[in-house]
Amino acid sequence: MRQPAHSIEPRSCPAEPSTTRAATSMMLAMRAVVCHQAELTVDEVPDPRPEQGQLLITVERCGICGSDLHARLHCDETAADAATLGYDHMMRSTDRVVMGHEFVGTVTDYGPRTRKLFPIGTRVVSLPVLRASGAMHLTGLSALAPGGYAEQVLAVPSMTMRVPDGLDADAAALTEPMSVALHAVHRGQVGAKDTAVVLGCGPIGLAVIAMLKATGVRHVIASDFSPGRRALAERMGADVVVDPAQESPWASFAESKRYLTDSMELIGFGVDAMDKLRAVPLLPWATLMRGAVKAGASPRGPVVFECVGVPGMIEHVIANAPLLSRVVVVGVCMGADALRPAMAISKEIELRFVLGYDPSEFHQALQWIASGKVDVRPLITGTVGLDGVPGAFDELGDPERHAKILVDPTR
Repeated sequence: MRQPAHSIEPRSCPAEPSTTRAATSMMLAMRAVVCHQAELTVDEVPDPRPEQGQLLITVERCGICGSDLHARLHCDETAADAATLGYDHMMRSTDRVVMGHEFVGTVTDYGPRTRKLFPIGTRVVSLPVLRASGAMHLTGLSALAPGGYAEQVLAVPSMTMRVPDGLDADAAALTEPMSVALHAVHRGQVGAKDTAVVLGCGPIGLAVIAMLKATGVRHVIASDFSPGRRALAERMGADVVVDPAQESPWASFAESKRYLTDSMELIGFGVDAMDKLRAVPLLPWATLMRGAVKAGASPRGPVVFECVGVPGMIEHVIANAPLLSRVVVVGVCMGADALRPAMAISKEIELRFVLGYDPSEFHQALQWIASGKVDVRPLITGTVGLDGVPGAFDELGDPERHAKILVDPTR
């Protein structure tokens, strides 16, 4: 993938943890990227001071996530949805918010009466949640939990994990997005012999491909209009890569004997099965049929991961996927959408929506990255300092230029 001619530097050898912040701990302000009214500016903000139950991390790297790009422009819609679910502190355009939730850094301090799980200077990653002001908040997506586009960030000790020895900060910073992908794969319940279809090969789609292969799925079809992202999909392990402008990702299913694309085929399958079962006198056919269904012998469809997140994609999958497909919606569509429930019902399409991950999935993703089972380095296409973040947001709008840009606050 080509690199831009300005501001964003290609990934290079990992830097050693900076001690700048430790040497200037008496400063009253730090530099951070602040989002306000959809504008990103580098400002001085108050130093985070850990309270009881919090630890302070000096940030080495923080990944720019697609959800940050969406939140910058569409946070008011998200905040309105969150408010209906009982949470009133999701970032709004009128707030001044330090974003960034994919961070790695070193433990610098603990709040009073807080158990010290790690020695000062330990490199860690953390789930981006923070207990503050009497409630839980999402780090980088609330003014009450400033994020990692800054020199320092607060975290919850019990949700923080030590980075294994030998794993550099660049790779460790991708623990959070890889955890999202692992959770999506788990929710999809994809078997090794299943076919998985990944629509959209942005950072999360690419991470889903990597996690599908890491969990043993043998056949992964990936689809994206971008040549650069299709090339990355191949590097991440996709078995078949499709340009939807030239070929439908659903084309191979039309000739498949394993997956059904005609609703009457499913009825015919049931009639044929009953003909055979009822041909044997006194056979407990109903018991046998229930056992076959429980054992997975009945027809099933592929598992589809929708990683685009634009209006119309769910309806596209419902209309084109084989019968009995399980659809895992990973891409975040920020606006209203429409679909045909009758079509989904006729094909018995199963929809599952995913949000994040649990701590065990976060830990597993970290260990797999450290062991080399999952190679995240092809995803890292650039690094910027805090001053380069606004430009990086613009660069990420071009799929041919970048997949994952990391922020290094020490630059």
